[in-house]
Amino acid sequence: MPIKSYLVHPHQGMKDTLIDALSKHNQCEVIPAKNKEIIILITDTENSREEDLLKEKIESISSLKLLAMVSGFNTPKN
Repeated sequence: MPIKSYLVHPHQGMKDTLIDALSKHNQCEVIPAKNKEIIILITDTENSREEDLLKEKIESISSLKLLAMVSGFNTPKN
């Protein structure tokens, strides 16, 4: 299972809109910063293909300015 973490930057004044859009994806955990216009996003998907599709959906959100991956790893299936 790919698990990745991202720093997400919204367009000016669109943080709440972006949080709402990201929260609609059940593979996403959204953690908004309390003192900055930034969001931490954790994704957890079943496989690399699902992760790629999710990333495409996230990158198509109009309130998204920048998506920067911080770390990522795959956990082996048992």
